[in-house]
Amino acid sequence: MSAVRSRSVSTHPDPFRDIDAQPDPLRFIEALERRGRTRSQQRLRRRFLRFIPVKTGDAVLEVGCGTGVVVRDLVTMVGPRGRVVGVDRSRATVKAARLLAREHSLRSRMALRVADGERLPFRSGRFDVALAITVMLHVADAAAVVKEMARVVRRGGRVALQDQDFGAVVLAHPDRALTARILDDVVARLYPEPYSGRRLPALLRDAGLGDVRVLTDVYQDTALEPYTKDFLERRAENAVRFGIVDPPSAQRWLDGLTELVARGAFLFTVNYYGAVGVKP
Repeated sequence: MSAVRSRSVSTHPDPFRDIDAQPDPLRFIEALERRGRTRSQQRLRRRFLRFIPVKTGDAVLEVGCGTGVVVRDLVTMVGPRGRVVGVDRSRATVKAARLLAREHSLRSRMALRVADGERLPFRSGRFDVALAITVMLHVADAAAVVKEMARVVRRGGRVALQDQDFGAVVLAHPDRALTARILDDVVARLYPEPYSGRRLPALLRDAGLGDVRVLTDVYQDTALEPYTKDFLERRAENAVRFGIVDPPSAQRWLDGLTELVARGAFLFTVNYYGAVGVKP
């Protein structure tokens, strides 16, 4: 794995909260697309979309659409009679999403725009489904976003959330103490609520939604996929940035992962939780 790179300090410790404010937004755009292409991520994402479910002809809103990975899945599911709208507060990611969607055969059935999840620019009851995938971890006021999602869904419509939970991470590494410091201490600095996945059912119920259902899934990697490699390198960088470890220790930790891959002993898993509620 590559040596730890230096990064500028952002206004908030979680760079995904404000990608446009980062020194290199393209790095995060590329990371979102890498995750979207990773097979295990594709499987758990598409299982969740079926669990919601998203149906042919639905009008669907995705909050926090990023580069449009999920929008491109959704528009295939709703077909030519459906409609998908993706919103994100990042102008850089919305611009990238529009470019990536240009060649899609159902491009005319999707719209991508800059908007804040706490103040959605849509009338009440417009959509059949509103969803947010790996978003609640990064927003300042998750309850406010979910309430807005519930507002723009019709009666009988569905609001769906999926998030990772960093209290349920497994990583094989010969130095367990160093691994715990890097993984646990970094997420405690990055996110107000790193155990985001397990709070999703309560967010839906607090927004007045009923018939809440939960799907538990797992991202698994035994080969150090590019997305996982990027994820762990960012953890090492942040551990140095926050003063949790020094650069040589961070590099030693990354080198330990490379050795595991060479021996066929690498294992990384993260639990993902999905929750779906119905608007009364």
